[in-house]
Amino acid sequence: METLFAINNQLLELTSTAFIRSMMDDIPWNERLVSLRGSRGVGKTTLLLQYQKLNYGINNRKALYAQLDGIYFTQHTLFELAERFYQQGGELLLLDEVHCYSHWSKEIKAVYDTYPSLRIVFTGSSLLQIFNAEADLSRRCLTYTVQGLSYREYLRMFHDLDIPRCSLDDILTHATDICSSLFGKFRPLQHFNDYLLNGYYPFRKESPERYQMRLTNVVDMILNVELPLVCRVEIGNVRRLKALLVVMASQVPLQVDVSKLAALAGVSRNTLLAYFQYLQRAGLIRLLYSDELSVKKMQKPDKILLENTNLMRVLSLSEPDTGTLRETFFCNQLGSLHQIEYSHQGDFLIDRRFTFEVGGKAKDGRQIAGKADAYIAADNLELPAGNKLPLWLFGLLY
Repeated sequence: METLFAINNQLLELTSTAFIRSMMDDIPWNERLVSLRGSRGVGKTTLLLQYQKLNYGINNRKALYAQLDGIYFTQHTLFELAERFYQQGGELLLLDEVHCYSHWSKEIKAVYDTYPSLRIVFTGSSLLQIFNAEADLSRRCLTYTVQGLSYREYLRMFHDLDIPRCSLDDILTHATDICSSLFGKFRPLQHFNDYLLNGYYPFRKESPERYQMRLTNVVDMILNVELPLVCRVEIGNVRRLKALLVVMASQVPLQVDVSKLAALAGVSRNTLLAYFQYLQRAGLIRLLYSDELSVKKMQKPDKILLENTNLMRVLSLSEPDTGTLRETFFCNQLGSLHQIEYSHQGDFLIDRRFTFEVGGKAKDGRQIAGKADAYIAADNLELPAGNKLPLWLFGLLY
């Protein structure tokens, strides 16, 4: 265990606290069991280490960070570590990459039941299932999903611009006041395109020149390692799945023809529908279903988008389509906080109430004419005009 403390201290020395994500304040760190799920590269590990550094400092043996895919766990069990840590006065165990450890849920449950005063925060792939895990932790565990950077967080991290968070209600009712208050600080469209193509994953800060290569590696790790490990996807289908993902990236927003895509991928229709769910849970695509209540809604998605705009650049065979970038940004920024559905009148239905059409500055809104609670989210627009709201504003939600 001394090796783990030594590694932990080295990692804390290297962890910067110059930029702290707003999500840090949303996580109930004092609860007994908390899980942070999210796609590779969104900053789960950094959150753990920053919290430990800010609240315990370095060389404090009351908190311990451990990577469950490390060499230590080839010779020791997680329960053994927790037992020794607790006996030595430990209070907080921060466990990273639990999906790489066999029987992780059983041992975490055993630790939870055996040591009531020990707090555990663990991270895992966004594919991780808490409810259907080997030992059901759903009644014990509070689960939070870690997103990549919002446009607001990107501005803070890369351009030192401190912009306050805005709720959707704020944007819909006070958009003019919000925009006016911000114009003295920055020009909202100045960095927007850079964010769309390069600003979602925090690891860009480490090596901007290798960002695209690292993002490609993230996608490969999800497809080649996490999907087979967590979802039991057959290795022989991974290559087909990646080819299908590239096709979808080049065609999104995609009106879904499941039979055609299944034939293209060389898998059955039911297998393809399962793969769609895996890819969504993995943080690679977003499935949108119609707001109409019908049997069709239970059979297949009505539209597919990539999960974030940065993925479009590394997966698409051509330059990302501007309209698709806009729709993907809108869905990504609202998706973690609000319910999003595909709408036949307009583009999206938010929280079963607000209809949005997404487009350029010249979008006229004929699709949503006469509809209550209907808005246009318009790109290349600095100030709102009636029900036409600047698209970039929706990047301030978290």
